[in-house]
Amino acid sequence: MKRSNYNIFDEIPKVLGWTIFLAMLLLIVGFMIREKDLGNPFIGTGKNQNKTANNSSPKKLTKIEQKAILSHWKSTPEGINYNKWKASAAGKKVHASEAKIQKNIAETTKMDGIVYSLSLPPGSRLGFGLMVKIQGEDFILAFGPENSGNNAISDQNGFEPLHKLKVNDKITIKSHHVSHAPKYAYPIIAGDYIEKNGKVIFQRTKRKGGC
Repeated sequence: MKRSNYNIFDEIPKVLGWTIFLAMLLLIVGFMIREKDLGNPFIGTGKNQNKTANNSSPKKLTKIEQKAILSHWKSTPEGINYNKWKASAAGKKVHASEAKIQKNIAETTKMDGIVYSLSLPPGSRLGFGLMVKIQGEDFILAFGPENSGNNAISDQNGFEPLHKLKVNDKITIKSHHVSHAPKYAYPIIAGDYIEKNGKVIFQRTKRKGGC
């Protein structure tokens, strides 16, 4: 599905192959900050760290800079492997499944799903998750590490209600993000909100100052 606001970084896989890309991005950002004599926003802790970060917002990358990073990334082993996967039958299937829910993801609207596995495929490194069917397609529904401080969950029970789900349970899902990577045979939905029988059993909330 084509997006109205195209971003060249959408072509980069969203889960794997980021190492080189992020390293290059940090180098560019670091160069910009140094040129402006704003110091290093990544040094320091507590209030001083927040103050420094707030006073040193890096300049947004231009389209030319974005294209240069993407072009370099495509020539790396990760980029080459990703593009081969994207053109393969497996890659096309993942993208087709993902396209079916893009409107729901973009608008963060509800999707009806059926749980068909209580564990993720072997070798997955996505934390806790389930396998669900949505509109007849298979998806990974990932919630991340259970003990991570980054998971701000409104329910004091945390992941406990999710562990009580069973195969063939019908659930309602809302998510703000779906991703993919050659390592996984299914699109990966970020689990943000889950209902069962009209009752909210899981909801991730934004942290103050977070995104």
